Amino acid sequence: MTIPMPDQEPQTHSELASFGEELRREREIRGISLKEIADATKISKRFLEAIERNDHRTLPAPVFTRGFVREYARYLGLNAEDIVSRYNFGAAGDDRIEKSAHLERLVHPPVIEREPPQKKGIPPAYARIDRNVYLLVIIVAALLGVAWWALQHKRAELDAAHADTPLPPARAIPAPRVHTVAPPLPAVPPAAKKDEPLRMTLELTDDSWIDLEVDGKTVMKDSYRSGTRDSFEAKDGFRFKRIGNAAAVILMLNDRQLPPLGDDGQVIKNRVFDRSFVEKLNTAPERSQ
Repeated sequence: MTIPMPDQEPQTHSELASFGEELRREREIRGISLKEIADATKISKRFLEAIERNDHRTLPAPVFTRGFVREYARYLGLNAEDIVSRYNFGAAGDDRIEKSAHLERLVHPPVIEREPPQKKGIPPAYARIDRNVYLLVIIVAALLGVAWWALQHKRAELDAAHADTPLPPARAIPAPRVHTVAPPLPAVPPAAKKDEPLRMTLELTDDSWIDLEVDGKTVMKDSYRSGTRDSFEAKDGFRFKRIGNAAAVILMLNDRQLPPLGDDGQVIKNRVFDRSFVEKLNTAPERSQ
């Protein structure tokens, strides 16, 4: 007697749920809003919110959703193909995903490459050159010979004309003038030393997105974890193009701690610390610790 087994419950796609949450977290670390992504990628903000909420009923067909996920990842600076692959893996078992993949295989069948037919034989090099090329080479050589002969003939005529022209009479050479030597000038003192380089120390108390340039060269452009610490030197100055979480960044400029850049989650853009800022900082009284 065969005992019927109870039906297994359908597998929940927890991978897909964590996929949307991870995308939202990467966006928030960089301090980027959904409206900014929608304006840049021309994707409806409603669809972007549905991707982060894993709301497949709101999203269009999966073939279009993959394109939305790809553009979303590219704008955040992530690996687009890796993110799309993770989306497909997380959505495995979804009927709409499987039907879409089957439809793509029908519309775009694999292309079978065929080997080109082999040639019977390769003719010698001289047989592959057009006869007109030989004729052109002969004409060019003849023109070069005529030009060389004309140049030599012209040079001979100029030499003969110069030989018939009498030389001008020699002029008397004036006596050399006596110049008094002036006493040596005092040595010029050496130029003042250049300004010392600017020194900055950066430390994170929480996760944040940092985009930093030192003398116009990018040295940091990624999301960094709490506890990250680094030091830089600059000749002209530092420029933070974007800080995703301003309150998490502690800065020391020339051994002097700077005041907080902003609040938790606040996005700071185009903040510059150059020599003029250091001069103002030196003239201002130090804040009590």
